Amino acid sequence: MLYLSEVLIQNPQLERFEQLLQLITDKAKTSGEIHLKIDIKPNYADTPANWEDRIEGAFSGVYSLTHNPACLPEDD
Repeated sequence: MLYLSEVLIQNPQLERFEQLLQLITDKAKTSGEIHLKIDIKPNYADTPANWEDRIEGAFSGVYSLTHNPACLPEDD
């Protein structure tokens, strides 16, 4: 299991939320972990309100519905 708190502790050089998302995506591809435990909120100035969805999306490789307009229903 990959713990978000461990990722943050091991990577103090990260300064932005987007950097964290890229690192989570890379770790998901290379670590062999299939579970992510979001056990702490990242303390970045640019952390968005939907930060949990964004982190989970980065880990699973799928954007959340609120972040990906292609997943929203079309207007009839």
